[in-house]
Amino acid sequence: MIKTRTEAWLVIYAIACGAVERGRHYMDVYPGWSGWMLAIACTGVVFLAGARLLDSVRAPAPAVIAGPFAAPSRRRQPAGRSRPRHLPLDRAARRSLTRRRD
Repeated sequence: MIKTRTEAWLVIYAIACGAVERGRHYMDVYPGWSGWMLAIACTGVVFLAGARLLDSVRAPAPAVIAGPFAAPSRRRQPAGRSRPRHLPLDRAARRSLTRRRD
């Protein structure tokens, strides 16, 4: 079981060494374009596996976030579809249709 980021980096290094060796083998067995593509695929897997390993051992978030500002005393209400976000200030802005004909 991998518990720390240092252990994850060591496992990633081992995976990378194996992937490079496997890529060299593919380049020997399949000369030309196909060997290069298989070697690149082998080394590309290291990035995917390494990202997954590092994400799995991420440090937990702190329970209480301390900052220089006090927490807001009242929580804002979420704006939904039935609640308008911005009310117009004057009557002309309230009317969506005008009687003007051009």
